[in-house]
Amino acid sequence: MITVSSLTKRYGSRLAVDDITFDVADGRVTGFVGPNGAGKSTTMRMMVGLTRPDHGDVRYHGVDYTRLQHPTHVVGSVLDARAMHPGRTARQHLRAMAALSRIPERRVDAVLHDVGLDTAAEQRAGGFSLGMRQRLALAGALLSEPDVLLLDEPSNGLDPDGIRWLRTSLSDFAAQGGTVFVSSHLIGELEMFADDLVVVGGGKLLAAEPVAATLARGETRVIVRSPDASEFGRVLDRHDISVCVDGDRLIAKRTTLTAVAQLAFDHRIQVVEITEAARSLEEILLELTGASAEFAAA
Repeated sequence: MITVSSLTKRYGSRLAVDDITFDVADGRVTGFVGPNGAGKSTTMRMMVGLTRPDHGDVRYHGVDYTRLQHPTHVVGSVLDARAMHPGRTARQHLRAMAALSRIPERRVDAVLHDVGLDTAAEQRAGGFSLGMRQRLALAGALLSEPDVLLLDEPSNGLDPDGIRWLRTSLSDFAAQGGTVFVSSHLIGELEMFADDLVVVGGGKLLAAEPVAATLARGETRVIVRSPDASEFGRVLDRHDISVCVDGDRLIAKRTTLTAVAQLAFDHRIQVVEITEAARSLEEILLELTGASAEFAAA
């Protein structure tokens, strides 16, 4: 659905986006992740024509975004949930958007209902919480019934129920054949509903792959509690299994629970507890992007 080719943007001496190329498939939710300063917002602005790239282009079904006859009917975007007149009510805001894009006014009430703002339709946006603004911004993105949703940090300001609602809404949109491209710092939340990931750091593309492929980058660890932990550590070491021992607890890497349990049985090692743990998506992404992080704590 979306093809990003050799996208490049420089601001003075700073290369914000460095020759990024990736595809976003339809019928799927693609997460866009990376540390602060990685080039995510600049990339998304170039994807909807708000920032002109120095090189490269973005195509939707093979058509350059700048050449789409009715871009709002193809792409619904939210890059800043605060981009609304504070003096207008929710309904007035959406009616103005509908008029500008020649969208039937009946869609206004439909999207207000979809995002749960029916009862707040006559309230002014200036009095909305950030979470309510996020819902109103998403209503605006849905107004034209687009093929694509392009959203920058849409979960900011949402409470847990709102985040669950957003997750369900985006998954349903993709299940109906739509394309979702969403940036988020809530990696644990993104892991729950994203199908694919595009990972950037320092303006460069680090990975573009299914979430399952990213998770496969993480090694599985076997955690054992045993009164004979030190002795068991020596046994594992003799079998070329990397192990770290801390008191009665040891962590074995690059192995399986079955293999560790068998060695404990063979060597008559008493085991109190044994579990297998995979690294989280957040841990894997932090390692993947760590070297390119512009801002990092000491």
